[in-house]
Amino acid sequence: MEKAKSFNKETDYFNAGSGTLAISFLGHGSLAMELGDFVIYIDPVSDYGIFSKYPKADLILVTHEHADHLDAGVIKTLSKPATRLILSPPARTKLGAGEILHHGQKHNILLPGWNSEIEIEAVPAYNISQGRTHFHPKERGDNGYVLSFAGLSLYVAGDTEDIPEMDGLGHIDIAFLPMNQPYTMLPEQAANAARRIRPKILYPYHFGNTDAAKLLSLLEKDKEIEIRIRKLN
Repeated sequence: MEKAKSFNKETDYFNAGSGTLAISFLGHGSLAMELGDFVIYIDPVSDYGIFSKYPKADLILVTHEHADHLDAGVIKTLSKPATRLILSPPARTKLGAGEILHHGQKHNILLPGWNSEIEIEAVPAYNISQGRTHFHPKERGDNGYVLSFAGLSLYVAGDTEDIPEMDGLGHIDIAFLPMNQPYTMLPEQAANAARRIRPKILYPYHFGNTDAAKLLSLLEKDKEIEIRIRKLN
């Protein structure tokens, strides 16, 4: 596996029609994606990179307002005049900037040089287990995101458990599912979510001290789902 020169982090590469999608695993819930010269950050936080040395963002997505997902200083560092910042309603309230995307809403952004657009859809993210709902309450409106472009569909779940809305996501090529108990999913819940979503490639992320390898044993019979465990530090 290569390291992207932009980030010096573990990076996977995918054929995206007329170009290449590079996904770099910055740490915890922080991800970077490059579509040619178009740079996307998801939940960039200062603990997981030297952002002053990274490329400026064309698009920043924030799932919710917790400090391990929303970092105003990093957003300022990564922003340029044309940067689009899309976030959940409570994250917008806390930051005081950016564009709100409610569940079920979509934004389309032109990918320069690709003759195509990237579609961003906000989807729900919340806790459902007894004793955990205060971490990410449904009524707060935290976001996951589905990104669609060049024939690929990616699901970045944010902080959530295996909620019913996952049944309606449609075709997903690449899924990022959080697995840090007790705040998001147990490995068993992540396996259940994976069977419902049926992604071609599954990345557990945001897993902290949870044994990510346990997901491999839970899904060993689901051969059509390729599980990739990457370093997140």
